[in-house]
Amino acid sequence: MEGYFWRFTDPASGRAVIALNGVNRDGTGSHWSTLGLAAHPNGFLRTVEHSTGHASATALGASAGDAFDGAADRLTVDLGHDARLEVRVEQAVRWPRRSVGGSSVFQTVPALNQYWHPWLLGGVARGTAVVGGDEWDLDGWVVYGEKNWGRGGFPESWWWGQAHGFDEPSACVAFAGGDVTAGPLRTTVTGLVVLLPEGRLLRLGDPLVSPVHAEVSDERWLLRGRSAQWRVDVEGHAPLDAAHVLPVPLPAERRNVAGAIEHLGATMRVSVRRRGRLVWQGESRVAALEHGGIDRARAEVARRGGRPGATDCPPLSP
Repeated sequence: MEGYFWRFTDPASGRAVIALNGVNRDGTGSHWSTLGLAAHPNGFLRTVEHSTGHASATALGASAGDAFDGAADRLTVDLGHDARLEVRVEQAVRWPRRSVGGSSVFQTVPALNQYWHPWLLGGVARGTAVVGGDEWDLDGWVVYGEKNWGRGGFPESWWWGQAHGFDEPSACVAFAGGDVTAGPLRTTVTGLVVLLPEGRLLRLGDPLVSPVHAEVSDERWLLRGRSAQWRVDVEGHAPLDAAHVLPVPLPAERRNVAGAIEHLGATMRVSVRRRGRLVWQGESRVAALEHGGIDRARAEVARRGGRPGATDCPPLSP
C-alpha cells in the first residue's frame, strides 16, 4: 500500500477538507485504490473502492482513473456530483531534508509494515470543493500533504495528528505512530514533526536519541518528545460523536474496512522548549486527530447504527 493524504484548513471559519488515495496491490499483483473525501463541520464523507490505482515511481502523486489525480502542486477529485475537489497548490513549503523523511532512521530499514513522510508542511490552496450540499471556495486555505506506505497496509494500531491554524500561520505540527514490525522485530514508534514559526524544523522519534511517548484514546492524545536539547509536548482532544470513521484497505483482500476514527476539527495545544526554556507554544482549533484500529473502528460504526461517518453518505461504485 502507498497512500497519499491532503488536508485543507481555513482557521478563520473552522472548516477543513481532506482527500485521500491509498494505492493497493492485491494477492495477484493487481492494483486497486481506496479513495475518500471528507469535510468538517458539515460531517460529509464519501469513500470509494476503485478498481484501478497508480502511484508515481519518480515523483509525488497518485491517481485512480477519472476519480482521483493528485500531484505535488495540484489535486482533482471526482467521487460524484456532490463529492468534488479541484485545487492547485501555491507557495508550497516542502520537507527540507533530502537525506531522511518523517520516519527518520526507520526509513532506511527495509520491509517494515509502515513508513510515514509529511512531504508538504504548508502551502496556499486555490480552488473549490463540493462536499455534500455545500460548495466551498478554498482560495487562501492552508495545505498539508503526506504519504505512508508499507508491505501489509496499515499496522494493527496507530495514532496520527496534524495542525495548522496557530496564531503564527507558518507553524505546522504533525505526528504518526503505531506498531512497527519487520519479521520478528516488533516495536512501538511515534514520529513527531514541528515546523516552528521562524522556519526551524524539529523531528523527534528516534527511540534511542529522541524518543516520543504517546498516550492515546479515541478522544485524547498526549505526546511527550525529548532529545538532548529539545522537549515537545502535544495535547489534543475532541468529542467522539463528532468524528468521522474512515476506511483503511486490506490490500491482499481487495476491500476496505472501517479502521480509523478521525476528528477534523479538534483542539491541539503544543509547547516547545530548548534546554528548558520555552521557545514556542500554540493552540489550534482546526487540528486533525486520528486513532486507528480495525476492531475499535468497527465498534464505533456499530454504535452509530452502521453509519460510517458523522453524516451517512453512501459509498459510490467506481
